[in-house]
Amino acid sequence: MGETMALPFAVEITVRGYETDAQGHLNSSVYMQYAEHARWSLLQAAGIRQSDLLDQGVGPVNLETTVRFRRELRAGDEVSVTCRFEWGEGKTYRIEQEVLRADGEVAAEVVSVCGIIDLTARRLLSDPAQFFRSTAKDLTLFNL
Repeated sequence: MGETMALPFAVEITVRGYETDAQGHLNSSVYMQYAEHARWSLLQAAGIRQSDLLDQGVGPVNLETTVRFRRELRAGDEVSVTCRFEWGEGKTYRIEQEVLRADGEVAAEVVSVCGIIDLTARRLLSDPAQFFRSTAKDLTLFNL
C-alpha cells in the first residue's frame, strides 16, 4: 500500500469584476492577494490569529514570491486557492500554492519563501517549524 498524501488546505474565492484589468482578466496583483488570503486563512484554521502573533511579538514575513500564470481568470469565475507548506533546514520555509479554476485547471502557481520575524529584534526566528509546532492547534495544516 502506497503512502497517501494529504490534500492541501484551500479557500474558495469568486473573481470580482473590479479585480479585472482592461482586457477583462484578473489583474496580476490580485493573484498575490488571493495567495495571501489563503495563507492567513490557513493560520486561522490552525488556531493562530493575527492578533495572537502580534501579542507574541512575531509575524510571518514573505521574503520572495514567484507567480507563474497558466490560464486566464475572468469576473465571476470560481477558484480554489491551495496552500501547502514545505520544510527544509534553517530559518525559512516554502509555501506552494495553486489557483485552480472550477474545472480543476491550474490558473496560476505561487511559490513563496517565508519566515517568522521577531518584530522587536527584526530577525528571523531560527526554527519556524518549531514555532508552529508550539503555537498551532492543527499541525497537519503545516505539513508537520
